[in-house]
Amino acid sequence: MNQTPYFAQGMDIDHLKPPEGCRPGVDCQRWTVRGARVIDPASGLDAVTDVFIDKAGIVGVGVGQAPEGFQADNVLDAAGLWLIPGVIDSWARLREPGLEHKATVESEARAATASGVTTVCMPPDTDPVIDTPAVVRLIKRRAQLAGGARVMSIGALTQGLAGKLLAEMEDLKEAGCVAMTNTLKPVETLAVMRRALEYAATFGILVIVQAQDRSLAHKGCAHEGAVASRLGLPGIPVAAETAAMAQILALVEETGARVHFVNLSSASGVRMLERAIQDGLPVSGGVSAHQLFLTEMDTDAFDPNTHVIPPLRTLRDRDALREAVASGVISVIHSDHQPHEGDAKAAPFPEAAPGISALETLLPLVLRLVDEDVLPLHQALDRLTRSPAALLGLKAGGIAPGLRADLCLFAPEASWTLDIATMRSRGRNTPFHGWDFNGQITHTWVAGRLVYRRDGQP
Repeated sequence: MNQTPYFAQGMDIDHLKPPEGCRPGVDCQRWTVRGARVIDPASGLDAVTDVFIDKAGIVGVGVGQAPEGFQADNVLDAAGLWLIPGVIDSWARLREPGLEHKATVESEARAATASGVTTVCMPPDTDPVIDTPAVVRLIKRRAQLAGGARVMSIGALTQGLAGKLLAEMEDLKEAGCVAMTNTLKPVETLAVMRRALEYAATFGILVIVQAQDRSLAHKGCAHEGAVASRLGLPGIPVAAETAAMAQILALVEETGARVHFVNLSSASGVRMLERAIQDGLPVSGGVSAHQLFLTEMDTDAFDPNTHVIPPLRTLRDRDALREAVASGVISVIHSDHQPHEGDAKAAPFPEAAPGISALETLLPLVLRLVDEDVLPLHQALDRLTRSPAALLGLKAGGIAPGLRADLCLFAPEASWTLDIATMRSRGRNTPFHGWDFNGQITHTWVAGRLVYRRDGQP
């Protein structure tokens, strides 16, 4: 019988051996992580203590709280380290199937675990589109073979993302899709979108919307403002976001469907979301980590790595996004990971493929918000763990008995510099090359399996 290897092949932990007497992949999964600072935003726990892992789950938290008869195969002294829930990245493209020349499930799942990300949720704009259970099963199987982060599919709202006929959303949900979306592909009419939201509301399905009016965005590549005008770049106005949001919010009010707005980029969009939440609509919002740091000024050098959709906007917009994350109006921070091959970013700014390779900077950037006093530590981790788990209905995002053992150990005193030459993602397209960060992942577990260990760590 084929069994998942105890240690994922090709990772930094290849040279480790299972404990004597253990059958790989079967019973070599009992861990005691001793003396770490355990930080769990879901429960409010922040204490130096022990955590016990048996197979896929957490079975005890606290000194002396191991279940009766528990015997660890591995005891890890984690003094001076933080043990935190594995990061849940709710919006990241892995490029497979269809664009394997850019990246693969295997390459990105491994890059994820080295960066503390244990669950990756992948939008459906693959080839073939994730609009049938067969494609969902294909992606799940490839992720299992990769042995890295768990990969969850987000299903297509319409067949082939063509915006005309509704996909079989209930079948996709049963196959394991955590939500439905049409990504940036337009839905043909508001009547089709209304039917989609009615369908989703009937079956309790989350719909993820990236709000952008196609006619207003047209062929823009930068924020419509002074910088784009000076550089001669076609702009995308804020109205492209807010006009689309207004339409969706009107439909949510009528249908009662649960909608999550992904990749918010503007102060006006934040205000609309806040008003909708105050009015009791079942909506929420997410923002990519790079939007919390970069602005339109970063496009001034025509760096194609700053070509993203939605575009980088003004300093005022960036600060409004930060305030919304701090207040909880924006409840989730994600990577919007989009790895590209070198040629895709070699063209002039307007022709360069949009997107950032962002898995490896998601946790470091969010922790940088803590260093900059934008967020307290527990709140910052909440936006990466408990909140996305609650949004997507995942039994993860915390450290408590009964939860899945998706965990990572973090060395807070380690400092490092992002170098594209050493990135693990297949995509090296990042504007954060040369940035200094504090803290580094030393170990990552997915469902109780150690899938990453940094060189030199016990």
